[in-house]
Amino acid sequence: MPNTNAPAWKALAAHRDQSAGVHLRDLFAADPERFSRFSVGLEGLLVDFSKQRIDAQTLKHLIDLAETARLAEWRDRLFSGDKINFSEKRAVLHPALRNLKLGAFPSVEDDVMPEVRAVRAQMRTFSEKVRGGLWRGFSGEAIRDVVNIGIGGSDLGPKMVVRCLSAYQRAGMRLHFVSNVDSAHMAKLFEMLDPRTTLFVVASKTFSTQETMLNAHTAREWLCAAAGEDCARALPLHFVAVTSDVTRAAAFGLPEANVFKIWDWVGGRYSLWSAVGLPIALSIGMNGFERLLAGAQAMDTHFREAPFEKNLPVLMALIGIWNTNFLGAATSAVLPYHESLRFLPSFLQQLEMESNGKTVGRDGQALSCQANPIVWGEIGSNGQHAFFQLLHQGGWLVPSDFIASAQSDFPLPGHQAPLMANFLAQSAALAFGKTEQEARAELEAAQVPSEQIASLLPHKVFAGNQPSTTIILPRLDPYHLGMLLALYEHKVFVQGVIWGINSFDQWGVELGKQLAGRLLPALTGETGTDGLDQSTRALIAWCREYGDF
Repeated sequence: MPNTNAPAWKALAAHRDQSAGVHLRDLFAADPERFSRFSVGLEGLLVDFSKQRIDAQTLKHLIDLAETARLAEWRDRLFSGDKINFSEKRAVLHPALRNLKLGAFPSVEDDVMPEVRAVRAQMRTFSEKVRGGLWRGFSGEAIRDVVNIGIGGSDLGPKMVVRCLSAYQRAGMRLHFVSNVDSAHMAKLFEMLDPRTTLFVVASKTFSTQETMLNAHTAREWLCAAAGEDCARALPLHFVAVTSDVTRAAAFGLPEANVFKIWDWVGGRYSLWSAVGLPIALSIGMNGFERLLAGAQAMDTHFREAPFEKNLPVLMALIGIWNTNFLGAATSAVLPYHESLRFLPSFLQQLEMESNGKTVGRDGQALSCQANPIVWGEIGSNGQHAFFQLLHQGGWLVPSDFIASAQSDFPLPGHQAPLMANFLAQSAALAFGKTEQEARAELEAAQVPSEQIASLLPHKVFAGNQPSTTIILPRLDPYHLGMLLALYEHKVFVQGVIWGINSFDQWGVELGKQLAGRLLPALTGETGTDGLDQSTRALIAWCREYGDF
């Protein structure tokens, strides 16, 4: 657990109390070099922390906290292949997936790179055949639609990246993602697909995930209904698997050549860099996929080598801990001003809350502080006309990440400048607000009668002092997207180290799965409801009366 009695933690608490009345307006007024002091650029990626409620002393105490938690040692253990996922006795080697250097990784003794490179080569061969029209379906026609069937990390990651990089997508190739066991998700998709030209990618590490396999079997039945007597021949032409279980894939009807391997040291929420990213390679090509890996590797190198005071993942993590544990923020907003980043907030929800949404530390003891905040978000332009009212005047402390790219990936005349003007304006408005004096001056300049000013004035005041980080990419390309995603991954790792959490297990996911397995036969009438709580029993009875199972 975090040592909340450590001198560094106590120093931060004392510093918080001493600076309680300091507004972001004051911090900027006191330091003409504040932007340059609290922003970091890396290969065209700019991260501005200057609108966070920190000063040099805050940063010093936060770095002391990181050193107290032995962050450098834990970082070395991550990259050396130690089994830091201790509860599952696994190494955490997603950095190996984007390692493009020659040589062994993480070590000569435990080199995983031959297998990683072999799967990459398999992905390249396959994706080039599909994209080049050489992989044909059972009728001899080329593939035009690719459907990824997965859930959690096997859906959120590749879906997010494919959407982010849609400007690079191969013309004539459509990508679809099915995760929901609700039949509406699959049934509506079938209406627009042609089984003769559709390829399914079934992504499940165990090849036993309930939702994924139900959808996969439904897709197989749909294909076989169209292929008729050619079903057995059609199956390997229209299905591939991303899994660690070749035996289960074979039982589904797929030869080993159709299986892209993943390993137990690849966590689902860190798996888009693996063969789980096959839809990405099919969409933008393997060269584009490897540019994505290269950007992530650049951030890995920066994380390993940069001093803490200029280390982007470390700074993001420490400022997040300051906001959560010392300023009392219970939530954190992700606000992309880029339509192609639409699925980034949901991806980060899994990355952050599944990793660090815990109250028990590595030592099995209850944490002595709150850990991960609730992560939420939406495209910023929409948010301005929805929930930004609460951010500006709702009284809640909500730190935000504003994310945009300087260049549009689908440029139209006259669009990018207004977009960026709103992007920059909102973080400034949240930071600096509007005082009563400023509001009064505006109303008087507009010649509003004095009696109306008195009634309007309370509604025209904005407290400001809402902290935010501004992240600007030069363009949303594979390389800089890779950097951005790895930045957040390492931020999560750093926070887990300081909170004393194992960021790489997810036991909370299991309970609901187990209970669903017990309730399914009760819903279908195969078993009774004895032993269930009265609410669940009553709800099952209602569902059986009105439902169609």
